[in-house]
Amino acid sequence: MSGFPEFLRYATLAGYQWQHPLLLLLIGAVPLLFLLRRGLAHRWRAQVPVTLAPGVAPGGGAVALLRFVPDAVLGLALVLAIVAVARPQRTDERLEQTGRGIDIVLAVDVSGSMEIQDLRPNRLEAAKRLATAFVNRRAGDRLGLVAFAGTAYSLAPLTTDYDLLREDLASLKLGLIADDGTAIGTALGVAINRLRESTARSRVCILLSDGENTGGALDPLLAARLAHAYGIRLYTIGLGKDGFVPFGQDSLGHPRYVQTRLDETTMRELAQAADGQFFRATDNAALSQVFARIDGLEKSDIRQLRYRNTKDFYRPYLALSIALWLLWLALKSTFLSNPLED
Repeated sequence: MSGFPEFLRYATLAGYQWQHPLLLLLIGAVPLLFLLRRGLAHRWRAQVPVTLAPGVAPGGGAVALLRFVPDAVLGLALVLAIVAVARPQRTDERLEQTGRGIDIVLAVDVSGSMEIQDLRPNRLEAAKRLATAFVNRRAGDRLGLVAFAGTAYSLAPLTTDYDLLREDLASLKLGLIADDGTAIGTALGVAINRLRESTARSRVCILLSDGENTGGALDPLLAARLAHAYGIRLYTIGLGKDGFVPFGQDSLGHPRYVQTRLDETTMRELAQAADGQFFRATDNAALSQVFARIDGLEKSDIRQLRYRNTKDFYRPYLALSIALWLLWLALKSTFLSNPLED
């Protein structure tokens, strides 16, 4: 196969894009043309009686097979002509991005209270679903993920690998962090560590929580002031309703209710201290609107330029087709041609 022309190899043909791919279906009709030709010749041409000298055979096996060579050459020429007309091509596409994106860290509360079902199916799953939709709408921005309960952990660094972000969001679950509680200050501290060395034109932390600060060694308001000092904008989202809300079922299968309360005053102060905004999401629709508003506030100025360079590869097939057609014309004048048929 080393001496076989590369442009005739199957791998090469399979790697093309075709400008007129439907024309390739005509290749299957090439053998039918020869069958139709022989059928019409047998039916319409007059039979010429030929008397051979004694001992002369009407045609040896090898000679009979050689008479098919011109047809094979013509058929191959037609096939190559069809390939050339179908326009084999390869396209190189290059994408350039200009502008600067935004660096955003999502800090998501995974404490036990996020199992409460005033958001459907519960607060955590509703937050995960809307956060994933928020990630899907970003383009060119780097995003990171922090999970927190009684303490906080960075699950994903700032990255444009949105598939990784979606996987990390899907992995969030109740009990992910053994130390229960709500360490809002610690979560902000971890997010600030991710963002403080960023060179993006805008740095943002989005904090989703349903409770008041009950854990961690860092005061939330101090953390918000640190964020402001580093030029990080903070959006706080308070999840759920105050008062008695559904929380699982009792042993008889009846809805069980618990009392919950969001420290809205502190959440507002945190957002104001870091030039951000506070949002309250008491149901799924409100939470969706919150993410839509943040998405509108934090738009990155990314412009994409797409370059396409298409190169044609029909020339070698057309050249070989013409060469085979000329060869067929030459073979018509040799003993390989049957003058009684042609």
